[in-house]
Amino acid sequence: MFKALVVNDSQSRSIEAKLEEVNITQLPEGDVLVKIDYSTLNYKDALAITNSSPIIKKFPMIPGIDFSGVVEETSNKRFKIGDKVLLNGFGVGEVHWGGMSQKARVKGEWLIKLPKKISLKQAMGIGTAGYTAMLCVMALERNKITPDKGEILVTGATGGVGSIAISLLNKLGYRVCASTGKSEYNEYLKLLGAVRCLDRNELSGKGKPLEKEIWAGVIDTLGSYTLVNSCASTKYGGTIAACGLAQGFDFSATVLPFILRGINLAGIDSVYCPLEYRIEAWERLTIDLDLKHLEKIISVITLDQVVAKADQMLSGHLHGRIIVDVKS
Repeated sequence: MFKALVVNDSQSRSIEAKLEEVNITQLPEGDVLVKIDYSTLNYKDALAITNSSPIIKKFPMIPGIDFSGVVEETSNKRFKIGDKVLLNGFGVGEVHWGGMSQKARVKGEWLIKLPKKISLKQAMGIGTAGYTAMLCVMALERNKITPDKGEILVTGATGGVGSIAISLLNKLGYRVCASTGKSEYNEYLKLLGAVRCLDRNELSGKGKPLEKEIWAGVIDTLGSYTLVNSCASTKYGGTIAACGLAQGFDFSATVLPFILRGINLAGIDSVYCPLEYRIEAWERLTIDLDLKHLEKIISVITLDQVVAKADQMLSGHLHGRIIVDVKS
């Protein structure tokens, strides 16, 4: 038996997440059994746990789109017992039992070996948020958005993706503007490397099809009008990496920034991203992320604190990265 946060669907169609004792025989099929050390609380997890969005596709479900831990059993030739591994995405926590548990059985093709330069805890301090941030930076680089091209805008800056994106960009030599609705965290954002902060209200309402050219590139976690306005104010030939929808999934834009300024809109998918890109992103994170910044970004909770923290995350009362220590 082991502990896990289990989300159940009642006959009234309401859902409830609570800590339960689970028998190992209940775990779904997979060729690798992992003893989990850490998971994380991401925005998608918070939506699932609170039933704010239909993230979970079948019940009962153990949420948690991330985890890190040690291989206990394996029939997959890529791994051996004792290997330290991590997982991001692949429908885990949505259609397959996830990381907010002390054990998980998954397909080995979903796992990668823990990079040698980071710990299991640091891996979850980075998590899907940091791995997504790295994919965004790589998209800017592929489109030749170099530091000399100008300022990079990061929206939703106090969130996990935003915080780590700022740290990455700063270390790589970019000038970063952080957009946030939480002015009380401006100093926090500047400690991570933002040169200046912008009130999110300047981007979150309906704007003009074309605005003044400001940004060489954008990492957007919000979608909706913020993404539209980011496109409208990106410089000629610039790139916007879109990876989130915290403001909304709508995109009521015009083609003008694309056909008059030649900008690029790069969609970032972290869930089913091919293995080679995952490995590249994680190796880059061990080089390009300032691990001292990571200590400023993370906070650690236990499994029995997850539900309350999920509510706080959706109400905008959290910042940075939330690690779940499932061993406690």
